[in-house]
Parts: sequence; C-alpha cells; structure tokens
Amino acid sequence: MTTVTFHLEGNRIVGFESRGHSGYAEAGSDIVCASITAVITLVEATVNDVMGLAAAVKISERDAKLSLRLPGGLSPTAESTCQTLLTGLMVYLSQLHEDYPDYVEVLEG
Repeated sequence: MTTVTFHLEGNRIVGFESRGHSGYAEAGSDIVCASITAVITLVEATVNDVMGLAAAVKISERDAKLSLRLPGGLSPTAESTCQTLLTGLMVYLSQLHEDYPDYVEVLEG
C-alpha cells in the first residue's frame, strides 16, 4: 500500500510524504502507482521548476519514498498557489483512495 501523509501547520499544508508501493499490480502495469507518481511529480515540478521555489525534496527509491516540504517566507501569491496545488493533490489522492482503498491511504499529520 502507498501511504501519503500531508503535514499541516494549522490549516496550512506545509508538505507531504509518500511511502511504499501500492501493490495493485506488477511493476510497469500498476495503474494506481502510476497515478500517484504522476500527480506527485506534477506538483513537485510545478512548485520547484515552474514557480522556482526550491521546496525541500527527499527521494529514496529503495524505500519507495518521496517527501516535499515548502520553504518558509513565501509571498502571498506563491503561498496561495502552493496551497491550491497541495489541496488539489490531497483531493485527488483521497478520490483515488475511494476507488482503491486497499492500495492507497491518505493521512494528515
């Protein structure tokens, strides 16, 4: 199962951690894992490459783990955009959990 934990400070999402393989199917055929990877990669690329914010990213292929933490001191516009992106990520993954409850879990912590 893939577990995605969103880290909050008050009502602000400050980052997330995705850990584990979904186990839905064999590697290369796992649509759940591919969906999770694609949406997380999109958010990370948007925050770091498009917006240029230099969020802290840690990746461990061995542990199937990726984490992202927003930097401090964001402008109001950047903060709003990041919150929209991270909230959208949470909603998408929560919907994926509804469709595949044995393969993806979404937590707040």
